[in-house]
Amino acid sequence: KGLQTVSLDLDNLRQWIGRTEDTDDIASAAPVACLAATLDRDDLEPRPSDPVPPGGHWLYFLPRTRQSDLDENGHAKKGEFLPPVPLERRMWAGGRIRFTAPLLIGDAITRHSEVVDVTVKDGKSGPLVFVVVRHQVSGPGGVAIEEEHDIVYRGAPIGGPAKPPPPGKLTGKPPGEAQWKRRIEPDPVLLFRYSALIFNGHRIHYDRDYVKGEEGYPGLIVHGPLIATLLMDLCRRENPEARLSRFDYRAKSPIFDLGPFTVCGNPQDGDGASLWALDHEGRVAMTAEAEFANG
Repeated sequence: KGLQTVSLDLDNLRQWIGRTEDTDDIASAAPVACLAATLDRDDLEPRPSDPVPPGGHWLYFLPRTRQSDLDENGHAKKGEFLPPVPLERRMWAGGRIRFTAPLLIGDAITRHSEVVDVTVKDGKSGPLVFVVVRHQVSGPGGVAIEEEHDIVYRGAPIGGPAKPPPPGKLTGKPPGEAQWKRRIEPDPVLLFRYSALIFNGHRIHYDRDYVKGEEGYPGLIVHGPLIATLLMDLCRRENPEARLSRFDYRAKSPIFDLGPFTVCGNPQDGDGASLWALDHEGRVAMTAEAEFANG
């Protein structure tokens, strides 16, 4: 199987380093309530001054790309804030989040974003372009969240559909037997609801004909931020008295809707946790490390 041949002008792409974007929003209650329902939580209705849960900041500052400005895959056309990488596939590779103060329901919030790095690496399936974006999310009291988000671009395969990894082959070993564990059924309704929550039109999450016929994947793909949110939510379920202060996560491989997947964790000395997600065949799809601040 080959990959599309592309010309990568790294010098041009690196001209995007230092590009910034500022957006404003209101930390409204409705998205938080809808996220709780999507995560199957039995939470009380969020009220003004309640904290936005970890991962809830991804529900705000949503892109409002006009329909005519979308690519065929449902993503916004490249070349504005993000560099115009000429590779078809764009995915969440991971990130590092620091929760320094709570975001509160009803607050006027701002996000300052900056492209801080663009690099090219040679992968097994062709060139990979990594873009690092730094975000600062602030409320009335100042900076509440500091985040670095890693985005990876890779080419689309040619010559037929991509093959899934062989059954049972791990892309890394789990840290151990999980003390915390939750089974998730990635049905199309879950994926559609989360796409709606983050206003994500990428067809790989809801259009089965497209994802199999055009992208060559074996099934719908579970959103990277949804998996990360489920890992953060696992911490909330298992350690409800602790406040998440740090969450570092790394995607290892996609999770498809071919069967239930599992989010897992082990507490670490009471002030943190080691976390991971296993796909339906037991492969490690995402790993994460969390730290807690009590109270």
